[in-house]
Amino acid sequence: MSRKWLPPEEFAAALPKATVFGAVFFTDEGDRPVQLRATYSSTHPWQWQGGIAEAGGRPWETAVRECREETGVHLAGPPKLPATVFGLPGKEWPLATVGFVFDGGRLPPGQLAGIVLDPDEHGQVQALTVPEWQELVPGRDHVRLEAVTAARRAGIPAYFGTWDGEA
Repeated sequence: MSRKWLPPEEFAAALPKATVFGAVFFTDEGDRPVQLRATYSSTHPWQWQGGIAEAGGRPWETAVRECREETGVHLAGPPKLPATVFGLPGKEWPLATVGFVFDGGRLPPGQLAGIVLDPDEHGQVQALTVPEWQELVPGRDHVRLEAVTAARRAGIPAYFGTWDGEA
């Protein structure tokens, strides 16, 4: 079998494209996941602190910056990675998604109460049990929340590979 080797730019143009995000998973001292109510998304109304990496950005630096901008919480390292997330493109988002979910630890009551939200992005912060979140988030977001919570508790990183866009 013969192969035709393409120049790197042609080969790269033929590959699937993806966005990369960095997010921070916090819980309160009762081990209840903390999420932020988005002001701009009805598809994913409750989210972790984080965002899509900008050109040249790295997932950890993106998570640190976005967390500080969205909540006022400053993360120290080193990064701990309880999960990675992958999703195929869908009708609402034309690119695949690759995400790195970093463990932000447990927020004591004073720090949780001291979160300052960016009103352009989020309007509320909540710490609820995983079952309580089920009523508030889409099914695939809840499955992802369960996977990340379980991975953090077990200390074994999770790969959540079915966070696909809506068909």
